[in-house]
Amino acid sequence: MSGLWLKNVGYGRKEIAEAAYEQMLKLTYMPMGTTTEPTIRLAEKIADITPGDLSRSFFTSGGSESIETAIKLARAYFKRVGEPGRIKFISRKDSYHGATAGAMALGGNHLYPRADYEPLMPGTFHVPQPNFYRCEFNSQTPEECGERNVKAIEDTIKFQGPETVAAVFAEPVSSPMGAVVPPDNYWPMLREVCDRYGVLLIADEVITGFGRTGKMFACEHWGVTPDMMTVAKGITSGYIPMGGTITRKNIADAFVGSSRVSFRHVITFGGHPVAAAAALRNIQIMEDEDLVGNSARMGAYLLDGLKELQEKHQMIGDVRGLGLMCGMELVKDRETKETYPASADLGNRLTSGFQANGLLLRGSDNMNVMPPLCVTSSEIDEIISTMDKVFAEVGRDLA
Repeated sequence: MSGLWLKNVGYGRKEIAEAAYEQMLKLTYMPMGTTTEPTIRLAEKIADITPGDLSRSFFTSGGSESIETAIKLARAYFKRVGEPGRIKFISRKDSYHGATAGAMALGGNHLYPRADYEPLMPGTFHVPQPNFYRCEFNSQTPEECGERNVKAIEDTIKFQGPETVAAVFAEPVSSPMGAVVPPDNYWPMLREVCDRYGVLLIADEVITGFGRTGKMFACEHWGVTPDMMTVAKGITSGYIPMGGTITRKNIADAFVGSSRVSFRHVITFGGHPVAAAAALRNIQIMEDEDLVGNSARMGAYLLDGLKELQEKHQMIGDVRGLGLMCGMELVKDRETKETYPASADLGNRLTSGFQANGLLLRGSDNMNVMPPLCVTSSEIDEIISTMDKVFAEVGRDLA
């Protein structure tokens, strides 16, 4: 479903193919130091649909490049404004920000081991992120979990020295943990802490962006505008590679002037006119068909279905989601939250069962369930029915 969580408008959209084809006949690349009409129009469109004053885009070829751009942009920005000591980054455990070197240093997911690539980028520090089901602080309420996780970020900023910290990177909803949605107080408090210490807040919306959570961008759920936002995946619904790093105007303005202050960062296929044309048509489809609204409506319907599965199958310990970004954690024992041992081969058992029944869904201890934003209620019924059957079969095998 949705490929790697990017087929937001679904498969087989002839309109996107035609938009790319028409642009290929007009212009497929540009001289160095210039741009193209579809790229300009896409930047204008992004400025219209992003929250607050996020209005300046640097386009890339994908999510990892967008994160790398944000890393360089944050450090360069503080050099431009007279705070060259701000070089450190804070990220979160159980996060994923990409596969390139800098992005991997920010990530903290045990499924993507780092040992083969160490030493990674220095100056990166990891703190817990809020998952009330397994809160590291044994919080009694979601609100307490949110507050204590923000406090961990603040304590790290203070310990490292605020004058040395450039940015906090965070995914609004955690895909590595299985669509874990933070408590409602988390993002507003995180914004406040970053403002208090002059630290940039960078939202990684590579997965959550472009309607996945029932808003165009997930940070809108909490009324928060980050200083930068990274995007990819849903910007073209995977019809062609593209990504971007979007900043607030004051950050971009620090690089305006002579060549000595400009942001010297070149990506060969960044802002490619064919990709921009595809992205524009993709966004138009989302708006014309109200796919963001459909994500909210069908996401609630999907979440209800997953909760019904939880009532039937003891292995489903937790269900959560926002829009069509839903997930669950599977456990061997609900009371103790003990997980299945690796020898149970739970992920492969589930994946094979889903595929054998016509459902392309990847099973794991922390499962993401993210159909395209154009999904219908009858298709969700089919998804739930198939999952029900497979959970029953695997549950019997593991009993």
